[in-house]
Amino acid sequence: MISLVWGIVALLWMLLAFIPLLGWGNWFVIPFAAIGALIAVVGIATTARENRGRAKTGLALNALVMVVGAIRLSLGGGIL
Repeated sequence: MISLVWGIVALLWMLLAFIPLLGWGNWFVIPFAAIGALIAVVGIATTARENRGRAKTGLALNALVMVVGAIRLSLGGGIL
């Protein structure tokens, strides 16, 4: 559950970083989403098989945020 909420916050932060002159936010959202992904991995490892849905969704959401944030930075959207 925590990783899913963490991923939603990271996604909202990433969307905010799409606004011009706020691309620097991607420098912070990528490590933030990486921590969320680690929380999701711990959740997947410690939860029963039938209750892993939210942790898997959190992992996917955090991974998506990391990939999109990295692409945005590679396009020059976050140069300070």
